[in-house]
This record gives sequence, C-alpha cells and structure tokens, in this order.
Amino acid sequence: MSKGLSYKLYPTRRHVQSLVVKGLRRERSSSCDSHTDTSDMARPMEGSLPAELYMEAAEWILAHTNFRPRVAIICGSGLGSLADTLHDRVIIPYEHIPHFPRSTVQGHAGRLVLGMLNGKPCVCMQGRFHMYEGHSISAVAFPVRVFFLLGVHTLIVTNAAGGLNDGYSVGDIMFIKDHINLPGLAGQNPLRGPNDDRFGERFPCMSDGYDCHLRSLAKDCARELGIQSYIREGVYCMVGGPSYETIAEGRMLQLLGADAVGMSTVPEVLVGRHCGLRIFGFSLITNKVVTSYDSSTRANHQEVLQTSEERAPELTALITALVGRIPD
Repeated sequence: MSKGLSYKLYPTRRHVQSLVVKGLRRERSSSCDSHTDTSDMARPMEGSLPAELYMEAAEWILAHTNFRPRVAIICGSGLGSLADTLHDRVIIPYEHIPHFPRSTVQGHAGRLVLGMLNGKPCVCMQGRFHMYEGHSISAVAFPVRVFFLLGVHTLIVTNAAGGLNDGYSVGDIMFIKDHINLPGLAGQNPLRGPNDDRFGERFPCMSDGYDCHLRSLAKDCARELGIQSYIREGVYCMVGGPSYETIAEGRMLQLLGADAVGMSTVPEVLVGRHCGLRIFGFSLITNKVVTSYDSSTRANHQEVLQTSEERAPELTALITALVGRIPD
C-alpha cells in the first residue's frame, strides 16, 4: 500500500497501527525468557532499537492517562511554553517512561504533556533529544515510534535555527518545505540497521517529507492571525553540533541551498515518515549565521532562548490554530 499523503489512507493507517501493536505484543510474549539491557539509552548503539522497547513505553503511557493523542508536537529550544496551554493536562517526566532518553539542554524541560488543544487530543514534548548530548541517532527519534503506537497520525516539529538566507531576519518563522540531512549523508540515519516492516518500508520516500497541505493550512492561519509578514518558506539543514558553524561552513551551507541551520528535527521527521505520519515543521530564526570574516557577531544560546521567548505568543497561536484544522 502506498505511503503517500492522501488523507483517505488514514482510517487504514489506524488499522495498521493496531496490527503493529498486536504483533509486538505477540512477539514480546513469545520471547519473555529473553532480556534486553536498555539501562543506558545514551550509550552509542548500532542500528535500530528493539521493537519491544517502543511497545513497553507506549503501553506505560496508555496505562497512565486516558488521552489517546492524534497529534504529536515536538517543541524546540525555548518553545516548550506551548504545552502549558493544553487543557486537562497530564504531565509525565521523561525519566518515568520506560526506555525514554533524558533531555539535558537548557530550554528543554524534559517532560511529556498530554491534553486537549483546540479540540484535538495532543501529546507535546517539552524538550527533545540531540546527538550532541551523547544519544544515539535511534534514541533521538525514539519518541516518534512511541507516538505512532499511541495512535498519532500527524507530527508537528519545531526548532530554533540560525538564518542562512540573507532575506531572513531574527524572529522570522520559516515553514520547512525540505531538508538537507548532513549527518544522514554521512551514515547517521535513525533507520539504519534491520528494517521492521511493521513500522514502514525499507526505503521510504522523502521527496514528500513535509506535507504541502498542512503548510497551506498554516499559511492560512498565519494570515488570519496577522503574522504573515514574517512567515518564510525554505530548506532546513541539520548539522551535528553542539558547536555553531564556522564562517566557511555557513557559506558552504548557503551554496547547498539551505535557508536555515540547526542541530535537530530531521531524525524525528525521518522516523515519522517511515511510519506514515503527516509532517509539518517550522524553524524560528533566532540568530543570523555569521558568513563574513569582518563581522564581530558571535552566536550564543542565550540569544536563541530570548528570541524564542519573545515569539512564544505568536507561535503558540499559530500551532493552536493549525491543530484545530488538521483533518482526522
């Protein structure tokens, strides 16, 4: 069956999710005498994680809340205040969830928030995981497969990014239409290793990675909110971090066609599309990448957090409006 973005496929997608869950339960019960050591999720690991780990995390979450989310939102640096606007919230620290990694970066609270947003049941990550924290690439994207098993059909990813496009200003919001995956081109891909066909096919297409219909809905929301003047659309580039780009690297990324650069997002998008999720993503431009040797500007994380805090009300309003329009 095609994994395209036709919304007519999604009743079938829920059926597929149900079959995946049942299959994982059978697999786990038939191998109950075996034991997998998962005590250190930050340990470098080759290839995909065992499928039963996703199932155990999902079942734990389902046992601790009555919410059955349909939309998942991953909040980038300083953008976690969105989760505070959910109604009837259930808050779960990451360390309570079996096999969940830990978030260690300032601006990432490290907790899962489930609740209602504009009439839709959502799960929101207040803080994500990064390769530069020491996590394996599979652990970085671990929550996405868990969300799929919870019944999520749409993934919204957000990040703070440096602006490479000379036409961008600090505070602009760039809707992501495509990405450049530098770690992936060097072999760091969360889908590396044996493929589990219950989640998705071996070679997922990524030319349609970011849902054009969701971007169109988001543009409509921006116009209605009166914030269209600083909405952009462009290409996001992921680098490994945690160091910011050199001047030569910034110039190279511009030549490659990147409009913004950051250290996250792409692993979650790859795993999400592998599972057949619809994806919408945006980057908040929190700083301008230095591309001149005559510049005295220095990138710093505090600038990222400050810009995120200033734009939080508009970003919250935008995502809230978009969630209300996402088809079931």
